[in-house]
Amino acid sequence: MKNIAILTGGDSAERVISLKSGAVVRDHLPKDRYRTFLIDIQKADWKDLDTGIAVDKNNFSLTLADGEKIRFDAAFAALHGSPLEDGKLQGYLELMGVPYTCCDGYVSALTMSKHNTKLQLAPYGIPMAPSELLRKGEPIDEVKLLQLGLPLFVKPNDNGSSFGVTKVKTAETLRPAIEDAFRYSNEVMVEAFMPGREFSNGVLRVNGKVVVLPVTEIIPETEFFDFAAKYEGKSKEVTPADLSAELTRQCQERTGKIYDLLKCKGAIRIDYILVGDTFHLLEPNTIPGISPASIIPQQAQAHGWELGEFFALLIEEACSSNPR
Repeated sequence: MKNIAILTGGDSAERVISLKSGAVVRDHLPKDRYRTFLIDIQKADWKDLDTGIAVDKNNFSLTLADGEKIRFDAAFAALHGSPLEDGKLQGYLELMGVPYTCCDGYVSALTMSKHNTKLQLAPYGIPMAPSELLRKGEPIDEVKLLQLGLPLFVKPNDNGSSFGVTKVKTAETLRPAIEDAFRYSNEVMVEAFMPGREFSNGVLRVNGKVVVLPVTEIIPETEFFDFAAKYEGKSKEVTPADLSAELTRQCQERTGKIYDLLKCKGAIRIDYILVGDTFHLLEPNTIPGISPASIIPQQAQAHGWELGEFFALLIEEACSSNPR
């Protein structure tokens, strides 16, 4: 039986989502194969959520009240935002010899930045919306930004779960939206609005082979796929999406290509806007939500996997590609 550290919590605004994701993983992993521990990561304070016992960071272990010492066979990535989704923890786990179920530190840090991800993919002809990057403390040229056209999306460059995202419809609301986004990040991306249908597509590697999941169409009740749409049931998700065979093929091929180009590991989710007959990249999510309201679980089940089987596949792939 493998001992699994389910990494959850975190330091960012996404902490509440991480705690939900971690609980889902623990509830569904086969209990005859895995002994699970919810490890709450908060800055330098790492502890088992159930017992409050601190993690020994010298060797990433737990010593239980009865004296039993737990060494972890793998770490399951259920921590959204910092310090895992931005790549800070992966180097430590590698030094400890603990396989993990997500992208490595470099890829995680790269994809945490929406702007840098676009720069990385631009030479490969991936369709994307025009955008501009703003840095806190630097002058803001609103005239140049408005040349992208209205409406605009204003987003923190390195945050998730739609925290700090605003759809700007008038020139007067641009500056307040930027100031709000700067509450969550020192960099803000201003992106042109693309009218179209929104889709999301998951992908992972199983036994060394890339497997692209069914496509989901997202139909938000809100202005866009914001926090309420993602986590409070304010959207309708259709899996598999109502698409022609050709458009489904285009989306899945693009997803597999992006996964390979970025050298991703584990399960990631890639979001798109379909404009006409072309899927435009919105962003990749390298640690997608796996709470009951999340998209990846829907896609895994549509593919034919129960959630426990899906989570187990991620653990076994991590262990086989990074043997201790």
